[in-house]
Amino acid sequence: MEQVKYIPSKFNALTKTEDGGVIVYNSYTGAIVNFDEKEREEVLTALKRQGSPALDTEVKQALFDNGFIVKDTVDELKRADLLHQTMHRTDMLHLILMTTEQCNFRCRYCYESFAKGKMTDETKAGVKALVKERAGTLDNLHISWFGGEPLLELGIIEELSKEFMAQAEQHNIDYSADVVTNGYFLNRETFEKLLSWNVSQYMVTIDGVQAVHDARRHMIGGQGTFEKIVENLQSLRDVEGDFNMTIRINFDEDNLRETEHLIDFLKEHFANDSRFGVFFRPVGRWGGPNDEEIPTCTHITANKKIWEFTETAMDKGLAMSNMVEGALNPTAAVCYAAKPNAMVIGSDGQLYKCTTVLDEEVNKVGKIQADGTMDLDYDKIASWLLSGEETDTVCQSCFFRPACQGNHCPWYRVVSGERPCPSEKKNIKKVLNLVWKNSLQTVEQ
Repeated sequence: MEQVKYIPSKFNALTKTEDGGVIVYNSYTGAIVNFDEKEREEVLTALKRQGSPALDTEVKQALFDNGFIVKDTVDELKRADLLHQTMHRTDMLHLILMTTEQCNFRCRYCYESFAKGKMTDETKAGVKALVKERAGTLDNLHISWFGGEPLLELGIIEELSKEFMAQAEQHNIDYSADVVTNGYFLNRETFEKLLSWNVSQYMVTIDGVQAVHDARRHMIGGQGTFEKIVENLQSLRDVEGDFNMTIRINFDEDNLRETEHLIDFLKEHFANDSRFGVFFRPVGRWGGPNDEEIPTCTHITANKKIWEFTETAMDKGLAMSNMVEGALNPTAAVCYAAKPNAMVIGSDGQLYKCTTVLDEEVNKVGKIQADGTMDLDYDKIASWLLSGEETDTVCQSCFFRPACQGNHCPWYRVVSGERPCPSEKKNIKKVLNLVWKNSLQTVEQ
């Protein structure tokens, strides 16, 4: 009988750390492990192509347990295929709910048209009926509150949350929720209500110090919003409990040089509280009245600046958003639009796959009825679900395949004809080092 060998996984990435150690990451298991300087040579030897005949040391056993080395009898491509099939699990449901399609802001780069109002009674009834009908077969229910500005309709969030929580308790479902909000209404009282409704993940955008932010993210009448948002966020630091507040900073050529001033400002107010994490992203052209005038960065500049800004912020004591490390987990970098068990529900019951291109016909995939039934156009849905690793041979052989499956942004692939590789993948060595630094800072706090 032929001896089994232990060979490196196809899904590894590694980088050296500042203290002489090495970080190893595997996108199939999601494991990220830091080995110290004394272990480094053994790790690098075990990860050479010729492999090891036995798991005869603690280091090799750790490499095996975390999926960094596998038996040479394992077909990792089949593993990846099987992982892809788990995306079709029917015991998970993710609904992105637009409580309203109106907003109190008029951000310079916004793509929404604000043509519709708050969620109709018929749509609310349909959402409740859908969750009730599915509850008996669900293990996991996640709700994303979206808009417009979702907190304009806090009553709808309360009404539906209480229904979801009751169904979750009755059927022993793991229930969680997040909200993307401009932060204007996110005062302490509202925040504590949201926490009581299981909303534990938040995203609020600040684009610069006051003058810069207010020129980009102002009220309908042009009034500034910076002071109110910052006042709200400061009031949340005293709230006890577990939550994650991602402070998102959108950048383009207009505010690129001002972003470091914002980092210094955020440092003064949010350093040393790991619940508040920064998240830098480039502005894109997704439609909207000002689309042609948005001074977007080149891909090269954008990819570079995301991680330069993140490192600068972390060096000043700010935490990195948990969304970055989260995107390294299996299937976690796949856009919800490419996931079969995720659906966007508009305020009038229109069903979409993507929240960005709401007016595109291919994105209008159906309608939810008051009794919870969904009338779906499966041909349109297929174009969102089946454009990634199924047909892209480069994606199939990529080390990051289990995490993003070639579908980090299916719409980007449609529009550009290019692979929508996430920035985390393109800059994996830098990202792993930042994840390591972030974990050290969190421990110190």
